[in-house]
Amino acid sequence: MVIRGQRLIMEAESSMQTIMEKLQSHQLRVGFKFEGFQYQLGEFRLRVGKVVPFGSESLRGIVMEMEYLPISSVEISQLIMSELFDIWKEALEKRSLPGHFVRVEPKFSEYGLSDQYTSQHTAVQYADSLAHMVPVDSSSKTMRN
Repeated sequence: MVIRGQRLIMEAESSMQTIMEKLQSHQLRVGFKFEGFQYQLGEFRLRVGKVVPFGSESLRGIVMEMEYLPISSVEISQLIMSELFDIWKEALEKRSLPGHFVRVEPKFSEYGLSDQYTSQHTAVQYADSLAHMVPVDSSSKTMRN
C-alpha cells in the first residue's frame, strides 16, 4: 500500500485496507486492479497488464514494466531503460495507435528508498503510474495524492 500524499509505503495483507477504513484512518476513494502477463527473454523481464477499476470492466490504461535482471541499482538501470523506452515509443508512434505512451519516473528518494531496487520500489512505481491514469480536476486531486 502506498499513501502518496504522506510518502508512506506499507507492506500488509489485503485485509489491512478494511481495517484502516473501519478505524477511519484512511478511506479508499477508488480502487484498481492490475491484470496481465510476465515474459522473460534472457536477462530482461517484461510485465504487461491492463488497469481496470474494481467492479468495472472499463479499461483505464495499460502498464508495461521492464526489468533488467543483472542490475539492481535504480540509478544505473535508468540509463538502459531510458534507451529501451525510446525504442518502444518510436515503434508505437509509427503505428498511430490511440492513446499515448508515458514514461513514469518516480522519485524514490522522496519515500526514503535506497538505490537498490526492492518490492517497495515496484509499489511506488505502480502508484505513480496509476496517478497518471486518474483524471485531474478539483474533485479528484486528492485521489492522486
